[in-house]
Amino acid sequence: MISPLAYVSPNAKVAESCEIGPFCYIDDNVVIGEGNVLMNSVTVLSGTRIGKKNHFFPGAVIGAIPQDLKFQGEETTAEIGDGNTFRENVTMNRGTAARGKTVVGSNNLFMEGMHIAHDVSIGSGCIIGNSTKIAGEVVIDDCAIISANCLFHQFCRVGSYVMVGGGSRTSQDIPPYVLVAREPIAMCGLNLVGLRRRGFSPQLIENIHKAYRIIYQKDILRDERFAMVREEIPHSKEIDYILDFVHSSKRGIVQPQ
Repeated sequence: MISPLAYVSPNAKVAESCEIGPFCYIDDNVVIGEGNVLMNSVTVLSGTRIGKKNHFFPGAVIGAIPQDLKFQGEETTAEIGDGNTFRENVTMNRGTAARGKTVVGSNNLFMEGMHIAHDVSIGSGCIIGNSTKIAGEVVIDDCAIISANCLFHQFCRVGSYVMVGGGSRTSQDIPPYVLVAREPIAMCGLNLVGLRRRGFSPQLIENIHKAYRIIYQKDILRDERFAMVREEIPHSKEIDYILDFVHSSKRGIVQPQ
């Protein structure tokens, strides 16, 4: 199911069940798994590894070399899981020596014109809106929802189950379960709609809310705030995740409005 108008390198490994449309270009050193659909004019370059049942819309460019002047042609990869949708003109660069690979999990939706830079790591179940640009070495955890025209500075981290408002830009980390928006960007509360849709119980949501009320107190030392969270809020993996995220943040977390 390869169009005669497509070019597929004889050195590429492409599963027989793939559909490859006209004017696609598949480079050397590419592996494409079962059931992938590449519509017309999709480019897949050296170092790309694609799982199963992904759908690439026209104009997507996957595995191009990094837009990083430190890149010296080293062997790196762009790795994609299963069941993702890459809409028109999405671009994903492969890694550099820093991490060696750019990684996308499974069941994500990447909307038109968004960019995934070198050494980025994106989890599973995320939705990223039109024209959003993700700079090098950003980490986005599972189930994040990022609206259109957002900008992410290098090395930022985005937590799970967040909602990022359209047009936001950040040079800081966005902790899990929150809603961020405005200019400059600010934490506007919990992502209540998203958490309820994902089956978070009212009690768990209240515990997360209490944890953030303590964490964002400015008149108490950080270690004391962490101790208060552990003492006053029932233990759960969600609370542990919040504390670990905030504790390990290197760029600092987005602050409340």
